[in-house]
Amino acid sequence: MTKTMGSVSPAGTASTVDEVLALVRARGGRATSSRRVLLEAIFRADAHVTAEELATAVQARVPDVHLSTIYRNLDDLQHLGVIVHTHLGHGPATYQLASLAHAHFVCEHCGATVEAPEEMFRSLANSAKTRLGFSIDPRHFAIPGRCADCG
Repeated sequence: MTKTMGSVSPAGTASTVDEVLALVRARGGRATSSRRVLLEAIFRADAHVTAEELATAVQARVPDVHLSTIYRNLDDLQHLGVIVHTHLGHGPATYQLASLAHAHFVCEHCGATVEAPEEMFRSLANSAKTRLGFSIDPRHFAIPGRCADCG
């Protein structure tokens, strides 16, 4: 569990770029300009975004930021609990703020992605914890199947 440090929000509840950067600093990290620009791109995203899409957005403002820097920052932000990555089918991992994370269903036929409400997994999570002592995170991988249109 993440503790609040003074005016620093818990990682998954950080709602601004400045709150995330305060968390980074509180955990011993640096609030670099490339990290700020990356966070601004993540906060502006209205959907799941890939590292490459984020790199394009960052490099439009700071051209000398390398893709390896983007990946390193994404990894750091994920370890802090600020963002999560999800595998939606066979494509690259996508990223989003942890506060917005949710489970997904992906149609194996047409590729449609459907956001699944958290309550759909509550019983499964409770059963896995009770019977197996295992905590699941349904946000990480999409569940394949067929959408209503592809039946």
